[in-house]
Formats: sequence, structure tokens, C-alpha cells
Amino acid sequence: MSTKIRLQRKGRKKKAFYTIVVSNSRSPRDGKFIEKIGFYNPNTNPYTISINIDKAVNWLIKGAQPTCTVKSLFLFKGIFFKKYLINGIKKKGFSNLDIKNKFKIWIHKNELY
Repeated sequence: MSTKIRLQRKGRKKKAFYTIVVSNSRSPRDGKFIEKIGFYNPNTNPYTISINIDKAVNWLIKGAQPTCTVKSLFLFKGIFFKKYLINGIKKKGFSNLDIKNKFKIWIHKNELY
């Protein structure tokens, strides 16, 4: 089963917000999903992005493919950086403390949270 991480549209006309879900690639946009991992609201100023980083990284490691928009949100939140650090554990390049420290430094440098 091929899985995608994509946006699911919610809200009313002209006031849409989106939930970030993991779903089968053949299911419809607003259809069934496997797991909800966050939401994105472009209507607020500044816009709101809330993503469970651990769930997102877990699905990326399992092989789920993010869509283009979700990929840009993940880059903004540093999820691909955390996946890179976790892959460093498997290659014995980083320890768990190194990952936490490097990710905290990255968050502080980009001041996202």
C-alpha cells in the first residue's frame, strides 16, 4: 500500500483550513485517512502550523511520500532535519543527546516554536 502525507480540506467556502493526514494514495482527498498528524490554517495572521513531529518523522521513515505543499511545511518546521538526525543514529554517527541538542539549536536559530 502506497501512503501519502497530504492536506485534507476542511472549513467553509473561502475560509478553508487543512488537516495534515496520512492516507492511501488512491483514496480521495477528503476521504478516509490512516492517521491525522497536524493542521495548517492559512487564514490566521501569521498562519498557524501545528504538526506532531514524532508522528511525521515516523511516517517518513516508514516510506510515506509527502505532497509538494506538505513537503514545504515539513521543511519550514524542520521535520526533514530531524529525520536526517535520526538516520544518523542508525549509522552510528549521532547519539540521542546529540539529536536533542542539535534539534534545539536548529529551533532556536530559526525561532519557529
